[in-house]
Amino acid sequence: LTKNVPMFVCTMAYPTVPCPLHVFEPRYRLMIRRSMETGTKQFGMCISDPQNGFADYGCMLQIRNVHFLPDGRSVVDTVGGKRFRVLRRGMKDGYCTADIEYLEDVKVC
Repeated sequence: LTKNVPMFVCTMAYPTVPCPLHVFEPRYRLMIRRSMETGTKQFGMCISDPQNGFADYGCMLQIRNVHFLPDGRSVVDTVGGKRFRVLRRGMKDGYCTADIEYLEDVKVC
């Protein structure tokens, strides 16, 4: 998943670290639903940037579980995956998207 990756612009996420989310905005509710329906069960997380909309670097989040509430909100249990760099920004149905490249960590011996 490197093209038109859905972006959740919110907080900082880190590899291997759980990131529970309370999703209530219609655009992100749609994004989560699509991530589940397409089977990717993942999306990018970046912090906000006043000039570009969102930061140049972020972390993929893997959806472990989603609890849909009767009013349309959801509680999403995610965990951080790979870090990435944003190559190109886009928009789809109100939420941000990006073309990304994954970053490789240097192993410490």
